[in-house]
Amino acid sequence: MRTTVGIIGAGPAGLLLARLLHNAGIDSVVLETRDRAYVEQRQRAGILEQGTVDVLREAGAAARMDREGIPHDGIELRFDRRRHRVDFPALTGGRSVMVYAQTEVCKDLIALQLAAGGPLLFEAEALAVEGAETESPRVRFRHQGREDVLECDYVVGCDGSWGVARKAVPAEVSRVFERTYPFGWLGILADVPPSHDELVYARHDRGFALLSMRSPTVTRAYLQVPAGTDAAEWGDEEIWDELDRRLETDDPQWALKRGPITSKSVTPMRSHVHEPMRHGRVFLAGDAAHIVPPTGAKGLNLAVGDVVTFARALAEYRETGSDARLEAYSATCLRRVWQAERFSYAMTTMLHRAPDASPFDDRIHLAQLDRITTARPAETDLAESYTGFPFS
Repeated sequence: MRTTVGIIGAGPAGLLLARLLHNAGIDSVVLETRDRAYVEQRQRAGILEQGTVDVLREAGAAARMDREGIPHDGIELRFDRRRHRVDFPALTGGRSVMVYAQTEVCKDLIALQLAAGGPLLFEAEALAVEGAETESPRVRFRHQGREDVLECDYVVGCDGSWGVARKAVPAEVSRVFERTYPFGWLGILADVPPSHDELVYARHDRGFALLSMRSPTVTRAYLQVPAGTDAAEWGDEEIWDELDRRLETDDPQWALKRGPITSKSVTPMRSHVHEPMRHGRVFLAGDAAHIVPPTGAKGLNLAVGDVVTFARALAEYRETGSDARLEAYSATCLRRVWQAERFSYAMTTMLHRAPDASPFDDRIHLAQLDRITTARPAETDLAESYTGFPFS
């Protein structure tokens, strides 16, 4: 099998890249280890930055998002029983975000790819990437019980932190930067309308809480829990009671809505960056190159920035013969990645309470929140960071 761009992984990054390349007249093949049902049901991110929304629209992949997505013009911060709304458009010149689950983005892109795109092979396990430093890298993969080879001009690894693409970057040129946090998120889905029309981020002495949504009838919520927690340890009413405590406010008009919990899971928290994001003709994108704690809603959006950068660089090379942007891919992406890491780390440490936190630490984090809610430059930095950094 032969193609211009071999894409490993049919998450939102790989699928969007295939759509961008198709629209630019560049052929590709997507290999995905899992089956279609798994990809379309995998619960992940739910916040799309302004830039991601714009790219999906430009790619012709936003019709259902525009019908069913929920635009958000701000978030609410809660701490010390206080409430403060951050108004995104007022602080950023009009930018906002969209609540639209990653599962839905994948469904939309899969439908487009199967209807009018290049090959998308499910249950095709990538075994190795070879020849990264040649002009014809290859992906060895197993599909329908037999091994095959995908010959490419370029390989883009969108196959996550444990995928094979990263292994094509030699250990002697790789650098890894990471931090593991001593807590995770207990996340729930519940069949009850959201208790607030925007996301609520709460810092409390008992730990962080986040009130979110998946739709007008489905609530998504999170609680900070110790690392290694088993979701089954938490009863439904215990979860609602804890959310009530951590989201408490002096406003008598607000109340938490409770309903049947349909899903529970625990997400570990870590920050991770692999440098470089390119070696020869193998390019890393999304979780294959970087992971952020979910506090800043950056993971999916960073992956989109990576594949947009690659697609634009390859299109320019084909149009002009200049490979300058391809050569600069890693450096270009990493500038954005490190800004997102900075923001996600700041939000995580400010809003969570570490197990060994001292009274001094608590006061510092409360002072940071007070600064954001009383000083426009600090609030603007949060709004600009949350709604998204430029793709190039």
